[in-house]
Amino acid sequence: MTIKLQIITPEKIVYQNDVDQITAPTKDGEITIMPEHVGLLTQVVPGEITVKKGENTQALAVTGGFMEVAKNSVSILADYAIRAEDIEVLKAQEAQKKAQKLMEEKVSEKDFAMGQSEMIRAITQLRVATKYKRHARKPSEI
Repeated sequence: MTIKLQIITPEKIVYQNDVDQITAPTKDGEITIMPEHVGLLTQVVPGEITVKKGENTQALAVTGGFMEVAKNSVSILADYAIRAEDIEVLKAQEAQKKAQKLMEEKVSEKDFAMGQSEMIRAITQLRVATKYKRHARKPSEI
């Protein structure tokens, strides 16, 4: 038995497939969803989502959102999500530097909040990319 998984951002569907297991960071801690999981609605926090199908595992970076579990179906409505293999480390490092500069300048509360949001996105991407590249075998379509 599998679980139908969809990870959706405001821009696109980032991931959609039948999987065996999903592990996601939530406000109450990391949670693993398997077939026949009880219904659930929870907040997703910045971190790594791992998706397992058979022997394959895929990682995604997510900056937050909501997850709904119902009848072997999981929908994650994310503020931002990206597959680990799609993360461009140099761009993420540059974004982190820009965000740091914006936060240090403290031009306005809005600029600081934007910088903080970009910093969270960049750090999350870098953490997932570093872990993924260290343990990566070969990216697979799962």
